[in-house]
Amino acid sequence: MLTPVVTAPAPGTDASDAEVTAFLWSMISEDFLAEAGWNAERRVMTPTGHPTMGGRRCPVPNCESPARGKKLCSTCYSRHRKSGMPMEDFARVPRVSRHLHLGTENCRVSGCERPWINSGNEPVCRAHRWQMIKHGGTLEEFLADPSVKGLPGLGDCSVLACNRQAVNESGTRLCHPHGKRLPALRREPGFDEEEWLRTAPSGSFGIEISFRGLPELVVAQLLFGLQHRFHRGARTEAGNFRALIDKTIRPSGARSLEDVPDPVANEDALILLNRTRIYAIRAVKTPEGEYAKDEWDLVAFGHRGTLVFTMIHQPWLRESAKRWARDYLSKVRSKSTASHAQQHLHGLAKLSDTLRARPDRGMDKSELSRADIENFLNRMAFLDANGRFTTNTRITYIRMARNVLKQCRVMGLTRPEGPMAGLPDDFVITRLDVPKPPEPSEEGQDLPPEVMRQLCAHLDSFEAMTCLEIRLSVELLMDTGRRPEEICRLELNCLTRDSRGKPVLLYNNWKEQRIGRQLPIHEPTANLIIEQQKRVRERFPDRPPSALVLLPAQNLNLRGDRTIDSNHLSAMHREWVEKLPDFVLDDGTVFDKEKIFPYAYRHSFAQRHADAGVPVDVLAELMDHEQLETTRTYYRVKEVRLREAVERVTQLQFDRHGTRIWGAVTTVLDAERTRRAIGAVVVPFGTCSEPSNVAAGGGACPLRFRCVGCDHFSTDVSYLPDLRTYLDDLLRQREKLRSMAEADDWARAEARPSDAEITRIRRLIQRVTEDVETLTEAERAEVQRAAQVVRQMRQNFLGMPRIRQPLPDLRPERPA
Repeated sequence: MLTPVVTAPAPGTDASDAEVTAFLWSMISEDFLAEAGWNAERRVMTPTGHPTMGGRRCPVPNCESPARGKKLCSTCYSRHRKSGMPMEDFARVPRVSRHLHLGTENCRVSGCERPWINSGNEPVCRAHRWQMIKHGGTLEEFLADPSVKGLPGLGDCSVLACNRQAVNESGTRLCHPHGKRLPALRREPGFDEEEWLRTAPSGSFGIEISFRGLPELVVAQLLFGLQHRFHRGARTEAGNFRALIDKTIRPSGARSLEDVPDPVANEDALILLNRTRIYAIRAVKTPEGEYAKDEWDLVAFGHRGTLVFTMIHQPWLRESAKRWARDYLSKVRSKSTASHAQQHLHGLAKLSDTLRARPDRGMDKSELSRADIENFLNRMAFLDANGRFTTNTRITYIRMARNVLKQCRVMGLTRPEGPMAGLPDDFVITRLDVPKPPEPSEEGQDLPPEVMRQLCAHLDSFEAMTCLEIRLSVELLMDTGRRPEEICRLELNCLTRDSRGKPVLLYNNWKEQRIGRQLPIHEPTANLIIEQQKRVRERFPDRPPSALVLLPAQNLNLRGDRTIDSNHLSAMHREWVEKLPDFVLDDGTVFDKEKIFPYAYRHSFAQRHADAGVPVDVLAELMDHEQLETTRTYYRVKEVRLREAVERVTQLQFDRHGTRIWGAVTTVLDAERTRRAIGAVVVPFGTCSEPSNVAAGGGACPLRFRCVGCDHFSTDVSYLPDLRTYLDDLLRQREKLRSMAEADDWARAEARPSDAEITRIRRLIQRVTEDVETLTEAERAEVQRAAQVVRQMRQNFLGMPRIRQPLPDLRPERPA
């Protein structure tokens, strides 16, 4: 784990370059510098073996170059192909070149501080080479001659970026490579030697990167940017980074990375520069510094994204918006904080546009009144009516503007010296000014079971298009009904067991900032997680499980702590759905693919359980809702759907004798719908029209709910499961009483179900069943769906019935 050194205080907005430099250096970890091979004295980095910059060193002896994607470096790879030698034999032969390590190692003469100029048979400096030619004999004989003395060094090369020693004693002192280059450059017209000495490339070899000659602030920014890239797991080729410094940063002469011009012809260099520059710039951002701007980088406030205030024209309103935004950002912590805040500013911008139409352009806030609010509301209605934006957008903008103005007053911005001081009290948007939203569509956002089945059948193609982790995230969304961000950010140890050994998913509700939530799941879903845990441990064997995530990203993830991104998941999911065949429903209609998105799986999960009769409080716990009203939306049966269902089941309505009441649907259905709508008295197995019981709301039955023995009782096909369950209960109770010897005869007789009641219920069930069987298969399916709708209405609004509906079989190999 990289640990930074003790940090200095964050510099202010008017901090000097020295203060910013000191702060950045305080944020650079000593561990990172050591691992990256930073030499503070030579101002050179040699990241050999670094996981994101150095990679593996070429195995050929005496070669300092990295091996990129091959067993050898690029040069040795070409040499090996020409040599025809086996790889094992070639890798044992030292690399020899007259230019290898040129001017970086000292002369072989004892005590000589000058660099050699030839790495072949003459590893001596230039002066000793001429002496050796005059001396004659071998190198060993020359080095053994006591008259040969070491020479003092000539100092560094005059090229600022170069870390080699000079080799010539006269003129411009340069190392051997730069000394060979200079004469040719001097012959070029208009050559500026001083400029060349300042901006010439370092001439480093291998993966060495020279920071010599750069301003101290630029060096700190580059190193901090590299450290941040390393933390993110981003790979940085040493050659590309050296080229960025030598070809872009150093020639620009910039004092900081903000002043470096963008490379025009090299897109890779531009991307690398922008990434490094952004990290370094953001490191010194503060909320105070961003507040003075009209475009905020929300990193300074602990969020992602930006906030733009330029569309708000009046200074007093813009200042109020900034005060509101600063307060809002301090309270909210979610992935969509930036977009929600910007929505509020868009609403305020529409109000600002309206005020701009005034003669004073809205600058004098004391002259504003309720009339300006009415103009704003009318203008929004006009834009909506003319198709400039949707009705929902209009409602959102008005509501957002209202929220900002209301909160600004709560914050006291209308007090003296405040930005809203003098704003009239009637300049407010009331609750009644916000238009009522349109009624949600009948079908909601859940996916039909047949669509879910088709999606499950094509999961293999989704994995082939993306990766196993993306496919697994969709399976977990389907099985658990969690939000996409909650699934994507699951920790590796997200599975536990309850006291009965049943699997439980551990997750975090990031939207509401509720950490450590628990969700019971099925064994097949738990097996998916267990298999993925094994794969992650195999991929990152050296990392502790507590530092790993369940769904690690494929790229920029050397440590296994970076998860797949929910936005990327949504994009790949959309691309996958668009490539799939049309989704044909059971009735032959084609389902709109635009309605299939990752969050729809959460709606489908909730709707499946709501339709199955799961109580609202239980479903609220499953969905991790704090408000039951949020959960009740999944139970809502719309008026159109309920009307159709009532019409269908009323055709199969029976009295207590099993006689069908209505053989045909007539206008009496309107009265029937009205009766249900105004609160019909529902009894356990039908409806009751006995006056005293209706007056008491169903709690004063004279027969003590012996419904099948009363002429006021009627039932329909939707109560058939309840009748069967009640019959089973009566039969079990009768058998239990027959074997019970501890009670008196009169008590058993009173408690014993009557044979007449059992016979009546059996006949009623038989008559209802026979009538249903006379229908066609399509009609029976329609009746079954209508009965389910009516039962759902009773379950969630009247507390009846108690019989759960089975969950749809979306995946035969896995429970829903």
